[in-house]
Amino acid sequence: MRRFARREWGTLYAAVRTALVTRKWRAVAMTLGAVCLTGVFQVVQNQPWGYGLVQSIGSVRAEDPLWLALLRTPLSLFVPALDLPVWGALAQILLVFGIAEICLGRPLTLLVAYAATLAGTMYARLGIALGPDAPLGLGLPASDARVVDTGPSAAVVGLAVFVCWRHRAWVTGGLVVVAMVVEVLVKCNLAGKEHLAAIAAVLVVCAVLSWRQRRSGPSSGGRSSGGRSSGGWRKGSTRSGAPAIRS
Repeated sequence: MRRFARREWGTLYAAVRTALVTRKWRAVAMTLGAVCLTGVFQVVQNQPWGYGLVQSIGSVRAEDPLWLALLRTPLSLFVPALDLPVWGALAQILLVFGIAEICLGRPLTLLVAYAATLAGTMYARLGIALGPDAPLGLGLPASDARVVDTGPSAAVVGLAVFVCWRHRAWVTGGLVVVAMVVEVLVKCNLAGKEHLAAIAAVLVVCAVLSWRQRRSGPSSGGRSSGGRSSGGWRKGSTRSGAPAIRS
């Protein structure tokens, strides 16, 4: 068990521990800001004067015009769902965003989080257009067009899969994917299918990056140079204090 834990999470643990010991809270400054922003949105949207304000700047529905949905999508990550306990969203952001900020760097963390959330947003429109009778359960009922689509869950799932790919934590990444599939099988709703759309988008990104690393040759992606901290990732890994990682 200890050998499995070292192989699965060893480099990830070392990167996170080193960053927290050397840089302390500064290593997760963006994550702490995201937690605070989510908390502020939660307080404001539960006020009589604040609900409409939060809805107008961070609420996304599939029935909204596309330009408006795209404009609201970045802030929608930090608007907690009203029907779920806010502590769940805060814990997800603190844990997954924090690890991602350390291991990926802030720009890449935001990029992956936004791409995963955007994939879910665009899938909702596609699923409603396909209808509930679409093959393979890809469609959605028309009533889902009015569902308020906010929260960090799609971004969290996407970041978790990406970090697992980056650090070759295959079992953990596989468990995340399986858990999301089970979620859809048990409760087939918009949120669950958006999580799968987010995972699909991130897996495509991982496949493209793997292909680019293979084409760049052994000097940037081979075993001798540490595939997970090479090429285009070197700058982010250095900034986070992560050690060299062995493929």
